Amino acid sequence: MALSNSSWRQPQPSFFLVGIPGLEESQHWIALPLGVLYFLALVGNVTIIFIIWTDSSLHQPMYLFLAMLAGIDLVLASSTAPKTLTVLLDLAHEIGYIVCLTQMFFIHAFSSMESGILVAMALDRYVAICHPLRHSTILHPGIIGRIGMVVLVRGLVLLTPFPILLQNLVFCRATVISHAYCEHMAVVKLACSETTVNRAYGLSVALLVVGLDVLAIGVSYALILQAVLKVPGGEARLKAFSTCGSHVCVILIFYVPGMFSFLTHRFGHHVPHHVHVLLATLYLLVPPALNPLVYGVKTRQIRQRVLRVFYIKASS
Repeated sequence: MALSNSSWRQPQPSFFLVGIPGLEESQHWIALPLGVLYFLALVGNVTIIFIIWTDSSLHQPMYLFLAMLAGIDLVLASSTAPKTLTVLLDLAHEIGYIVCLTQMFFIHAFSSMESGILVAMALDRYVAICHPLRHSTILHPGIIGRIGMVVLVRGLVLLTPFPILLQNLVFCRATVISHAYCEHMAVVKLACSETTVNRAYGLSVALLVVGLDVLAIGVSYALILQAVLKVPGGEARLKAFSTCGSHVCVILIFYVPGMFSFLTHRFGHHVPHHVHVLLATLYLLVPPALNPLVYGVKTRQIRQRVLRVFYIKASS
């Protein structure tokens, strides 16, 4: 028996998420650090959004983009962690067909949005350093809102075909996903029918989004470097570079594990499968957990605001 798009109106079979293949006996221990990462992501990003929302002095381009990043990280972590933890803790391995496609869409769409926001933040750093007197004029709230809308629409438009194309596939009875969540390629590999279109489109979107975004970030920082090197005095240069420190850390946290996971999944045939799954899972939880910490430590305004909030609560 097989499942095709012609049987959409009939009850759909559930997928079975294995978790981390090869580590089934010990994967419940892995749930502990993943749960800690999810907790840090929730607390950190909610705190960032709350501080920026309530402090009018932080309604500036860099912090508004940071609030967008925190919102995206909340959705990204919450799309992955709850189901992954229930699988690793042996509480519930099954996931419905529609729920699986929905989870897959949210994970990939919001990963694309996060990449887009990182480009917007690079643009903000470029304008702030290269055109400081025109910063508030160029990146006024209207432009920031439009940039956020473009990032949102891009993610939705590029990733909506993922679940639509999957509906055209024929799935065999063996609907066991060797993964901790519904990852696109893991689902595609279960199909009995031709998957060339799905594979080609998935690869094209990944290369298009990451390629163009990394290029845009690279160009922004090349222009920033060129401008900073023209500034006389080592202290002035160091101060200019320090304003980019948090953003550079976030870029590395997001792209390095993401690219490593993508390349090993596509081409690393000799890499053990449980390593693929661990990398893919960490890629979705580590950036949302660490981004608030990076900005909280490296950004003086946010650090002071957090300390002020906790001081007031402790005093009361």
